[in-house]
Amino acid sequence: MSGTDIPKEQWAQVVEKTGGPVSYKQIPVPQPGPDEVLINVKYSGVCHTDLHAMKGDWPIPIKMPLVGGHEGAGIVVARGELVKDIELGEQVGIKWLHGSCMNCSFCRTADEPLCPEAQLSGYTVDGSFQQYAIGKAAHVARIPKECSLESIAPILCAGLTVYKGLKESGARAGQEVAIVGAGGGLGSMAIQYAKAMGFHTIAIDGGAEKEQMCKELGAAAYVDFKSSKNVVEDVKKASFDGLGPQAVLLLAVSEGPFQQASHYVRSRGTIVCVGLPANAFLKAPVFDTVTRMINIKGSYVGNRQDTAEAIDFFRRGLIKAPYKVIGLSKLQDVFHLMEEGKIAGRYVVDTSK
Repeated sequence: MSGTDIPKEQWAQVVEKTGGPVSYKQIPVPQPGPDEVLINVKYSGVCHTDLHAMKGDWPIPIKMPLVGGHEGAGIVVARGELVKDIELGEQVGIKWLHGSCMNCSFCRTADEPLCPEAQLSGYTVDGSFQQYAIGKAAHVARIPKECSLESIAPILCAGLTVYKGLKESGARAGQEVAIVGAGGGLGSMAIQYAKAMGFHTIAIDGGAEKEQMCKELGAAAYVDFKSSKNVVEDVKKASFDGLGPQAVLLLAVSEGPFQQASHYVRSRGTIVCVGLPANAFLKAPVFDTVTRMINIKGSYVGNRQDTAEAIDFFRRGLIKAPYKVIGLSKLQDVFHLMEEGKIAGRYVVDTSK
């Protein structure tokens, strides 16, 4: 696509004020800066974070009005004069981490998501719920040409985030990992990454539809919190020797599961917090945490190397994100389903509709 083919205006979903809803409207197509690329976004996954951003749930200053979205997959159609290693027509992805300073102690040690000056797609800068979006050349995900843009979109946040969390858990091949919220968009990929990494998975979620999906994706066991009389005991019973899993990956969107995990994780096990319920707190018994040597930690999004690794699992056919495609114009419908807890897997919006 040449510069003359790039339109002046585009369709986008815009949050005009905190709390929403989104407004489907035409806005100007942005121009890339010297170190940026302009991406013709073809598809964008819809993450629960996008709902949090619209509602203003988190204690981080947010751009307003805002174009949300941070799982955008598309094609580079223009680039700034300093960009030399990305070609026009190349497939790239927009991630949660839009950019970082590249010079602080975190950036220099591959912890660029922790950069004090980090820019966040669909939160502090406009994201991928538009037909043309800006990406920092140093941070866009490089998508192999053989990969489908439609199916890889959820990998750019959901896949990357759970892959990073599993790495942070320190679990080894052959060990057990409990995944809380296993039937959601993050969980559906966490099960697959866990399987590909050699872990046995205990999936925790609610409902028969999610149970079927979790088991089809490779979960060794399923605990239904809706029907269980004692989730803690049921998770322990689902483990090999009844002593609980070596690691817990918390992807839940409510506070309760964060309080339960320390009661069923194995002694010397690791609890990794990934989900971000609004205004939630962690609570664990100090005595048990000390005497059972439980490790509780947070895991944020992956760095550039984590991104390349997460994409490579997908490229090799080890990860298939369960998703449904819907037009960008119907994004608010997805948010309604999210609020009602009725989504199994992931929604991907087609920006052409």
